[in-house]
Amino acid sequence: MKHFYTIRFRKWKRYAIVVLFALFTASFLWFARDGTFSVASSNEPLALTKGDSNKPQIALTFNISWGEEKVHGILEKLEERQVQTTFFVSGEWAERHPDIIEKISEQGHELGMLGYRYTSYLDQEIEDVRNDLIKAKDVFSKLGYEDMDLLRPPSGKFNKEIIKLAENQGFTVTHWNVNPNDWKNPGTRRIVNFVMNETSNGDIILMHASDSAKQTAEALDTILPGLRKKEFDFVSISELINQAHADSQPVE
Repeated sequence: MKHFYTIRFRKWKRYAIVVLFALFTASFLWFARDGTFSVASSNEPLALTKGDSNKPQIALTFNISWGEEKVHGILEKLEERQVQTTFFVSGEWAERHPDIIEKISEQGHELGMLGYRYTSYLDQEIEDVRNDLIKAKDVFSKLGYEDMDLLRPPSGKFNKEIIKLAENQGFTVTHWNVNPNDWKNPGTRRIVNFVMNETSNGDIILMHASDSAKQTAEALDTILPGLRKKEFDFVSISELINQAHADSQPVE
């Protein structure tokens, strides 16, 4: 009889463990079912990486920190196709080329900043980063762009401390998830193929309008109509942010 109760007790313990594990798994899946569990339950600093993957909207963005030649050809292609984008520019560059900044704005493109000097924030002390952001904001305010609140850290390099600092100053840190490395001039066809093959709903595409990007304007001749043929709508970063399911990812 003693042997019988020992077996029953061991079976009961085993069943209890299985039931508890099943309840825990079901609870986790319930909270994580929409793919936002880690974001919704975390106070981690966040960077925007993608819009709503359920909507055929994409944001084409351009970084520009030096030079004044290639940007005009890019603006012509965008105007010709009536495509609105977001340009991220450094404060130092904006100071030198206020006329180009004005042209970008007049064509209906959104403006974001790359800080003041295009130097990696990870290579600077946090107070130096703070001063860089303050100086950049002051420069754009003097140029008439007081409400700029989009920030793309130089070279796309940042950490939790930098994003927290930026958020405290009223910025939304914006990254990307499609990068053809057009500034390396890998060939027009390679730039086109990468963007056309990798772009999907909600994506943020990074391209460049600095003078190093010698093949970008030509690539746009195929990319702009090609993405439209795939039924994508070009929107600004702000429009992506306003979507209900825009994806902000915790910083690693």
